[in-house]
Amino acid sequence: MAYHTDFLVIGSGIAGLSFALKVANLGRVTIITKKRAPDANTTLAQGGIACVLGEDDSFELHIADTLRVGDGLAKEEIVSLVVRQAPERIYELLELGVPFTRDPENPEKLHLALEGGHSRRRIVHVEDHTGREVEKVLLAHVKENPNIEVLEDHLAVDLITLCKVYRGCPKEVLGHEQCLGAYVLTEKTGEIETFLAKITVLATGGAGKVYLYTSNADVATGDGIALAYRAGCRVANLEFVQFHPTCLYHPKAKNFLISEALRGEGAILLDPFGKPFMHKYDPERKDLAPRDIVARAIDFELKKSGKECVYLDISHKPREFILKRFPYIYETCLQFGIDITREPIPVVPAAHYFCGGVITDRFGLTDIKGLYAVGECACTGLHGANRLASNSLLEGLAFAHLAASHVYKEWPLYQNFKPPSVPAWDPGGAIDMEEKVLISYNWDAIRRLMWNYVGIVRTEQRLRLAKKHLQTILEEIEAHYWAYILTADFIELRNIAHVAKLVIESALRRKESRGTHFMVEYPRKNDALFRKDTILWRAQEPF
Repeated sequence: MAYHTDFLVIGSGIAGLSFALKVANLGRVTIITKKRAPDANTTLAQGGIACVLGEDDSFELHIADTLRVGDGLAKEEIVSLVVRQAPERIYELLELGVPFTRDPENPEKLHLALEGGHSRRRIVHVEDHTGREVEKVLLAHVKENPNIEVLEDHLAVDLITLCKVYRGCPKEVLGHEQCLGAYVLTEKTGEIETFLAKITVLATGGAGKVYLYTSNADVATGDGIALAYRAGCRVANLEFVQFHPTCLYHPKAKNFLISEALRGEGAILLDPFGKPFMHKYDPERKDLAPRDIVARAIDFELKKSGKECVYLDISHKPREFILKRFPYIYETCLQFGIDITREPIPVVPAAHYFCGGVITDRFGLTDIKGLYAVGECACTGLHGANRLASNSLLEGLAFAHLAASHVYKEWPLYQNFKPPSVPAWDPGGAIDMEEKVLISYNWDAIRRLMWNYVGIVRTEQRLRLAKKHLQTILEEIEAHYWAYILTADFIELRNIAHVAKLVIESALRRKESRGTHFMVEYPRKNDALFRKDTILWRAQEPF
């Protein structure tokens, strides 16, 4: 028996929750999330939300900063669209109850922080745990709304489209391709159920878990990108993986980010021998250079020294200031025996953000009718080749709003739509997988392969070797996909394998260094040849 809803939102981060709240007046909204609802990258976001509010700031400056960091691939019309609506989105969050930090000298105004790549202070924040507070407030409003249902421990397996229902009939014959919902694994029962919806929204976040070391939550396995690509959507710019320069380096620490806001407040990067080094890589901006430059600088210093980490030092600032401005980071580091008021923090780069994703228009609409993508899983044109710090939460808010506004306009076309009869999930002759090592081994192999061969600094030879090794793993995964009953671990393994393949293929096609994509053989950009998106489409690039 199929589950029917008006809106199926896949993901429970800032983008999915914001969209759900905005369309709930139109009909029933079902949010599915594969773990607990707060288990999203949004919750881990420390820095804040970029927004022009300062008297010395302007939309033009924020746009210019975003375009400069995007290194020639950010689309100016999209950047302008997002930047100019930021104040309105912040005021909405304030009305919902997000307790943004106030300026201590003028409590009527919000405190604005500075981060790398920004020419002005414009980061609105809640101390150093902004994402956690935003997620908490949005979830509270979602749970109070009678038109919204949140289903935890539900993982999307694949999207349902007209072409799938009509067994491969091309969209040229049908007139268009349309999303009808998704097949969803309910972990409690182990059953794969049919979820039908008039509109489906991918808000699944990023894919940091494709890499061995990441700042991302465990849920960040690229599900939305893989789902959309398999359904026939175009994806773009997946070679641009942003590595955050400063994640806590400690054997017992997992995925803990040391916010860029520390460097905005004067923290200095030190090499393994205690000497500053960023002046050698960016003499003007030094420690406030964009993330791609800082991450490569750290990578170079580590390779040169043979050491395992560098250090971030803010201990020269007054203790009272550190405790008030960075309470979450202070408390967490202290749990690992590091007092940031007295000693530097050991840090290393880690996979942080995917600048590419599912291609959408200015309203978040994908190539498939009835399917939207919002947040990190989407490629909107905002980030280009590298993301400006704290533009990510802003993008989630902005495109949730834009998608919702488009839905309100198009709703009469969807409201009375009756989907065709959709077959239930057929497991065929699949059996239980008794040896789970088949999953754990390939999971680890893919993540190590991507870290060692497709990391911060790349070579064509390593990329080709990665493609060759991954192909063998992919063939094994696809064979197991039809032979064994699906589990959440296996579905996620399949998704990270597919996203890894797309990253490698995209990286091989871009024979230049731009933004977060650094190729040893091609250190210089050739704008005439490469100032364009890297687009992959399953109809042309079958797995």
